[in-house]
Amino acid sequence: MWEQISANRWRSVVLTAGMGILLLLIGYFLGLYFFENAIIGLIIALAVWGIMSLIAYFQGDSLLLAVSRARKIGRDDNPRLYNIVEEMKIASGLEKMPDIYIIDDPALNAFATGRDPNKASVTVTSGLLAKLNRDELQGVIGHEMAHIKNRDVLLMAMCAVMLGTIVILAWYATRVLFFGGMAGGRRSSGGGGGQGQIIILAVGIFLMILAPILAQVIYFAVSRKREYLADASSALYTRYPEGLASALEEISASPIQLKSANQATAPMYTINPFRQKGRAASNLTSTHPPISERVRILRAMSGASLADYDRAYREARGGKAGIAPASALALDKVAGAAALRAPSPEAKTAEKSPQKVERARETSDMMWRLNDYKTVHCPCGTKLRVSPEFRGNSVKCPHCGQTLAVKGST
Repeated sequence: MWEQISANRWRSVVLTAGMGILLLLIGYFLGLYFFENAIIGLIIALAVWGIMSLIAYFQGDSLLLAVSRARKIGRDDNPRLYNIVEEMKIASGLEKMPDIYIIDDPALNAFATGRDPNKASVTVTSGLLAKLNRDELQGVIGHEMAHIKNRDVLLMAMCAVMLGTIVILAWYATRVLFFGGMAGGRRSSGGGGGQGQIIILAVGIFLMILAPILAQVIYFAVSRKREYLADASSALYTRYPEGLASALEEISASPIQLKSANQATAPMYTINPFRQKGRAASNLTSTHPPISERVRILRAMSGASLADYDRAYREARGGKAGIAPASALALDKVAGAAALRAPSPEAKTAEKSPQKVERARETSDMMWRLNDYKTVHCPCGTKLRVSPEFRGNSVKCPHCGQTLAVKGST
């Protein structure tokens, strides 16, 4: 996959350089108006560009995790999730175990982030953890591990931070220009006021138009090809493409909107996190390939190799061009065909099956603990959750009426 890794590094460089040129142009005009010296504006723009690039590279993952309200968990918090991530770490050949984060949200989704495989993390929502069975969750984690392996995570982190920055800068600069510059009626000496007003108007319109256009440019710069390659890699790691196919259907069918998602972070997720109120995910999105097509390709695989995915991809799209890099296909040919494995014992069953009830209970118990709720056990069998904000020493059981001590409860 070295071609994809190299391409992602090149895209990151191009994106950073393009952003610098854009900021320099804006700095030139703003410096000319506010300081009557374009050089000052260029210096300020260059400083902003340098700081923003450094933040995106070194702290982009931390910012994205904070914006997503993700919380780090360990093995003891959820052994099932930790074990699956560990399995996929071994299958993908990563040297370091990624950190694991959880978002307390009933929506179903996941993403990976980090500067490189040695500083990477995988994040899932509590809804995903409660809803998916082992094979489905393994397919999603395999997909996110592929993004780490292929160095997609650096590109996505830089895209998200830069997009967020340009939107904020455009909003702020527009306010300054129209509500500060226009209201203040700045006039240059020598009768140049008219020219200054024209610059204000031109730059203001440019900034207002730029933000949404740039958002789309970044979305298309982050090629959809990376999602197909991550799906292919997940099938290779798990040897069970049906797991990811079923998970994609489950995630897309959910009408729940992920509260912490925004336009800057949307491309990071397994599928587009945005929903129309009360409706499932749309097949048409600028950030991800069509869900139905991804599922169809996975279910058309006769084996678990990249060559099998590449063949299914070409058949599904009716074209000669494949998706897997030539080097990966060559190595695949040397390694030989990889057979599909059988589903795990935790097969997909009815909505009220014991497995699903147990997953939901396991997830909710974990979230109670992470949010520092105390658990009070009543002799009648009732389990009470007490908020960390509760200042009393006792609570009354709603079932038997017995008064129970809170202090020191676990």
